[in-house]
Amino acid sequence: MKKLMLVTASLVALGAAAPAVAADLAARPYTKAPPMVQAAYDWSGFYIGINGGGGTSHNCWTIVGGLSEGCHNSTGGTVGGQVGYRWQQGPIVFGVEAQGNWADFSGDNVSTAFPGDRDQTKIDAFGLFTGQVGYAWNNALLYVKGGAAVTDSKYNILGTASGALLASASEARWGGTLGAGFEYGFAPNWSFGVEYDHLFMGTSTNDFVGPAGFLGSDTIKQDADIFTARLNYKFGGFGGPVVARY
Repeated sequence: MKKLMLVTASLVALGAAAPAVAADLAARPYTKAPPMVQAAYDWSGFYIGINGGGGTSHNCWTIVGGLSEGCHNSTGGTVGGQVGYRWQQGPIVFGVEAQGNWADFSGDNVSTAFPGDRDQTKIDAFGLFTGQVGYAWNNALLYVKGGAAVTDSKYNILGTASGALLASASEARWGGTLGAGFEYGFAPNWSFGVEYDHLFMGTSTNDFVGPAGFLGSDTIKQDADIFTARLNYKFGGFGGPVVARY
């Protein structure tokens, strides 16, 4: 009986001491969950790509001396490529780019000065050499661009009735360009975009020569509007600096 009473007293004493012992134990440390992190798209780096679309150029011919021959639009398709480099500072993206395109813009009108002639303008190719600045929302980029433009332009005087070539001229024509575009990074290293460019090609004087020799000179004013879709591959990977998102 004495042993039973001793064991019972010991258990009661241990039960009374347990809360005090637990209170003396160190509290379990609280660990905060790590913040969610999301990789921000980095537009910096070299890229190369292809583009395709269509365009139209507006051309007005004037005989040297002031007699107008009228205007016409030359329309058609285009395909080409581009190479460039971009660097990003925060959401601001700067870049330089060179673009070269084959084109098939063609159009004509009956001369208002000589109804027996039809004036035709063709653009076989063009190039753009531009700087650009844009604003990025992670993998979406809106930008504007500007710089120099060059067109490979050909001018023909055709017989209105026969369609025979009476005289021709050609030139590599330099001017300026302004444009804007939107680009979206849809996969590692790959982006797709759309772009509009206006070409300010000014006026130039061309001497027309035919089978019978020199026929005359025209001052031709030209500008163009070009719409393209673009696919780019960027060297250097999809992700950029890791940015914490809380």
